[in-house]
Amino acid sequence: MRSPTPPRRRIAALALAFAFAAATLSVAADPSPSPAQADNPIIQTIYTADPAPLVHNGRVYLYTGHDEDNSTWFDMREWRVWSSDDMVNWTDHGSPLSIDTFSWARENAWAGQAVERNGKFYWYVPVINDATGGNAIGVAVADSPAGPFRDALGHPLVASAEIDPTVFIDTDGQAYLYWGNPNLWYVKLNADMTSYSGSPARIPLTTQGFGTRPGGTDRPTLYEEGPWVYKRGALYYMVFAARCCSEFIAYSTAPGPTGPWTYRGTVMPAQGGSFTNHAGVIDFKGGSYFFYHNGALPGGGGFTRSVAVEKFTYNADGTFPTINMTTTGAPQTGSLNPYVRQEAETIAWGTGVETEPSGEGGMNVGWIENGDWIKVKGAAFGTGARFFNARVASANGGGSIELRLDGANGPLVGTCGVAGTGGWQSWTTVSCPVSGASGTRDLYLKFTGGSGYLFNVNWWQFAT
Repeated sequence: MRSPTPPRRRIAALALAFAFAAATLSVAADPSPSPAQADNPIIQTIYTADPAPLVHNGRVYLYTGHDEDNSTWFDMREWRVWSSDDMVNWTDHGSPLSIDTFSWARENAWAGQAVERNGKFYWYVPVINDATGGNAIGVAVADSPAGPFRDALGHPLVASAEIDPTVFIDTDGQAYLYWGNPNLWYVKLNADMTSYSGSPARIPLTTQGFGTRPGGTDRPTLYEEGPWVYKRGALYYMVFAARCCSEFIAYSTAPGPTGPWTYRGTVMPAQGGSFTNHAGVIDFKGGSYFFYHNGALPGGGGFTRSVAVEKFTYNADGTFPTINMTTTGAPQTGSLNPYVRQEAETIAWGTGVETEPSGEGGMNVGWIENGDWIKVKGAAFGTGARFFNARVASANGGGSIELRLDGANGPLVGTCGVAGTGGWQSWTTVSCPVSGASGTRDLYLKFTGGSGYLFNVNWWQFAT
């Protein structure tokens, strides 16, 4: 029998109201007839925080923390991975790394970052060392960007550490690991990425380098936590969470990876319903993207956060523009091909649904009830689809998948019936005819049926 409803269903169940409200506000501000889109935050099935994006083989892999439901502190027990090739449709790869991965760790799956080197993926994360009760940084390794990850060392990489590691490989091949709250530290990583040379060095937190904190506290600079280091041209950037609380995102630049740093100002002002923020910056398909978190989803706040993204353009002199949070999010960089197998957990926006590990591998969409739906954005149907196939399972009486365009109540182009299969992981493929699906449109899979949970969906695919 299926387990009771997880509390986080409240997030997805209320997300429709959030999306509608955001769209209504956008329409009121914009008289154009185009329907408003609310695609931020980019994950609606769980609360996510501390985004760390990585570009690999034409996809963005997004590494996040997971805020547990109803948290009143930073209750985080696992890390999650998502990926996208168009910045709007995000595939859930589940949790390939958790506190339990590290036999020596106890709690606090907080902000980390992954990097690729020589075909391996290294994920640096802060945890509590069970032996000492203090902070430590562990490193996990995988053969794939989506994992699974395993403890690379069997012990901390950096003991007696502070939090929020970020990793950067310079153009000369030297790798650096930075971290810190309240201080700011770095070490030079060896080529194996699991050891380092010398001892951790402290970066001087000067007001020239990191701005002046008002109020005369014992922390003279704006630097708080969450560093993110990268290089653009000949200039090194350090983006960081500034001046708790509420935090804003600021940055400094330097001519070298260890400084000297010069404070440059605000990137994202304090906003968004969370008193923390955490940034990640990448270039992808010719554009620049700024990832962050806020408390924008229903039930969201300082301990129940959600990751979002904005596209931006650097100023001509390499400085950041001011980036504000939006509900629109980044534009789609290409279209989605509905004629190849698409994982059901590839979602631009969803209401009511959640994901879970699938018995067939990967993840599937589950906890589906009458009226729930999933949107995928920009499906390129071309001259027209004729059939729809889906991989489904149901321990109950099943229901239907309504295929709609441009909205959850938009034009109906097909309906696929789903019967009971005898179990939530007893999979079968169902098919149905399609008429009227052509051009490039937003596709909505709307789930209908009786009461209770209806069925699970593993993947879907259209055919001509």
